[in-house]
Amino acid sequence: MTDPNPTTTVRVLTTGGTIEKSYCEEEGTLKNRASIIREGLIAGLRLPYTCLELDSILNKDSLEMDDSDRALIADAIQATAGHGDPIVVLHGTDTMSNSAEYCYRKLGTPPVPVVFTGAMKPMGFIDSDARQNVIEALLAARLMAPGFYIAFHNRVFPIPGARKNRDEGTFEALDPGSES
Repeated sequence: MTDPNPTTTVRVLTTGGTIEKSYCEEEGTLKNRASIIREGLIAGLRLPYTCLELDSILNKDSLEMDDSDRALIADAIQATAGHGDPIVVLHGTDTMSNSAEYCYRKLGTPPVPVVFTGAMKPMGFIDSDARQNVIEALLAARLMAPGFYIAFHNRVFPIPGARKNRDEGTFEALDPGSES
């Protein structure tokens, strides 16, 4: 008999970015440090039919990333996709669409859905959008067809075709034929 409520594994790759920044009292700084996603966010989610597997690829502000970092992300996606499970990539918002498009150009359409997301404010802030965006990305990863996407503020954008709108503080779809 088939289980009517099967458990799905979602692989979460962390790369740093605002979503993973934490405040250091000694230094008085907000920086990327060791991933706080597992204890700070994932532990508080109620996901009885989802098994989350976390792997930290990088721990950088996305403005400090270059193509060698993006190559690491693409390589991690390619290796992780071999498991056959959907993937969520936690990434800084400033260059998230650049990294997603880099991965698309390097890998083509992956065999599983790969959903990038992040946050405009660190998850430790009371008004952070981190929890919302991660939950939405986890669901999108389970529902979307294989491909690259950005899930942000209750929308899912195919890649290529999305960019950060700095004025609005969110992501938006690009007009066909326009450049990011």
